Amino acid sequence: MAAARPAPRVEPLDTSLDPQDWREIRAQGHRMLDDMFDHLEGLRDGPVWRAPPAEARAGFRGELPTAAGDLAQTYQTFKRDILPFGSGNAHPGFMGWVQGAGTPVGMLAEMLAAGLNSNLGGRDHMPIEVERQILAWVRQMFGFPAGASGLFVTGTSQANFLAVLIARTRALGLDARRTGLGADGARLVAYASKAVHGCVPRALDMAGIGARALRLIDVDTDHRIDLQALKAAIARDRDLGLTPFLIVGTAGTVDVGAIDDLDGLADIAAAEGISFHVDGALGGLAILSPELAPRLTGIERADSLAFDFHKWGHVPYDAGYIVVRDGALHRATFDNPAAYLARADRGLAGGDWWPCDYGPDLSRGFRALKTWFTLQTYGADALGASMAANCALAQALAARVDAEPELERLAPVALNIVCFRYARGASDALNAEIVADLQAAGQVAPSLTTVGGRKAIRAAIVNHRTRLEDIERLVESVLERGRGALQALAMEAAR
Repeated sequence: MAAARPAPRVEPLDTSLDPQDWREIRAQGHRMLDDMFDHLEGLRDGPVWRAPPAEARAGFRGELPTAAGDLAQTYQTFKRDILPFGSGNAHPGFMGWVQGAGTPVGMLAEMLAAGLNSNLGGRDHMPIEVERQILAWVRQMFGFPAGASGLFVTGTSQANFLAVLIARTRALGLDARRTGLGADGARLVAYASKAVHGCVPRALDMAGIGARALRLIDVDTDHRIDLQALKAAIARDRDLGLTPFLIVGTAGTVDVGAIDDLDGLADIAAAEGISFHVDGALGGLAILSPELAPRLTGIERADSLAFDFHKWGHVPYDAGYIVVRDGALHRATFDNPAAYLARADRGLAGGDWWPCDYGPDLSRGFRALKTWFTLQTYGADALGASMAANCALAQALAARVDAEPELERLAPVALNIVCFRYARGASDALNAEIVADLQAAGQVAPSLTTVGGRKAIRAAIVNHRTRLEDIERLVESVLERGRGALQALAMEAAR
């Protein structure tokens, strides 16, 4: 019998991506952290926004790196070509869109979450408990029952989509998950105001129901959904043999910040046996302000609610959230038993709450940590006070606009958004130019929208760093550019 040959010796390869010199990366990390603190501390001294130059853009058109690079050099590229050319939402002069400003605490928590690198799909580990804590706090915030479920998602666009799927399951039953929508699904119709965010019709599209199934209801003079028109639309659809299944109320419309009569919508939904969902992306977290919370009366009656911690909660992007009154229905809409997701009585596969049962994602980041840090460090009262201060600034801006003969306000101010225009002989095109000029100048950055068929300068005051001086700068800048543009037009006409 031949002797067995010895197994060939294989030298192990060192393929670890950890640094060989931890002291070096530690020093580099400290430099990065100090630089970001300097960046946040000096925000007011820099421009809101600068257009990225061509040479910076060109640096991001290269081929895939295959060889190792130098961390310090890569970071210098970030400092030179990325950091100065962000969208500017952290700056106190940013008023263009409803975007949170972030905080130093949130930045640090994001770093900790990245270091831990947990997957929040499920299993038995402490980050799951942190997310469950946030769910308990959300129930408390909005007055939802103990059986309500909740989930972190990328943002309210995704949360609204999940809400449509949950309402669809309620209307059609669980068989629709296996057999499709069928004829019953073709009869489903939903309702929202004409001011609803564009992600809602898209959610119906993605749910297979179709965007045309969303009835867009007229609004009243305060830009809120007309309840009588809603009732009439529901009655018409029932007469046609259709199945109303969802009413979407808005707590802060995207253009003017109007809040629907949520209590009235809840009454209609209850009477009709229709799911009631609230899109609270803009204003939902105003529930944390004793001054603002009464404007959200009825939100506690919603079957589901979507909002963003990364807007008025100033948690770093992204941290959207959905809370659902009927936790069992929520889970039934998404759970998907599989061998690799089998639960165990002990070990890492234990735990009685796995977020993957409540949404489409098995791979999920630790969004709960930066939210937990933000609430633990600042407290709900401070966040609410910041929101109330933003609304007070919006009222100050509205009063200043109303006092200026050259300016015209185009909508009531329900929360923190003011829509106005330079109106003394100015066209829509001129107002659009004013907005673009202000953004390019870099001191204040409003956006442009349309209200009542007319172009409006839209100031969304969301930033906890914004002060009255920024409001004054906005008004003075609009006046200066409006007068200058009209003077230039007059000179041109006189030639």
